[in-house]
Amino acid sequence: MANNGPFGIDPEEFERALREAGIDFRDLIGKAGEYIDRAGSNPLASLLGQFVQPERTRPPKPEAETTGETGSGVWAIFTIGDDGEARVDQVFPSELEALRAHRDNTDDRRRVRFLPYGVPASVLDAT
Repeated sequence: MANNGPFGIDPEEFERALREAGIDFRDLIGKAGEYIDRAGSNPLASLLGQFVQPERTRPPKPEAETTGETGSGVWAIFTIGDDGEARVDQVFPSELEALRAHRDNTDDRRRVRFLPYGVPASVLDAT
């Protein structure tokens, strides 16, 4: 331990680690050189072109989230009556809870749908 310095690292082990790191670094530089050769006349522009795109080629901005994606609503289990009107039986905060409650259903007129806040239950009516 006295010969290995204050951290207990053998000098030969340290040199070996540096040699291996140098080999890995040379391989990395070689790969970067191959990329630059393939990039053509302006390698910096092709490299940065992946990250900075002109406005006309930039993909469109995503649309605003819908109510269903933000989760501002409830999951309703409802039944369609003989007259075509929907009657809400139960509501749940998450889809998973609603589907678990509905899993043993055998009635074809009983369904599960997402109902956003502020939307009347009449949208569930059969047309």
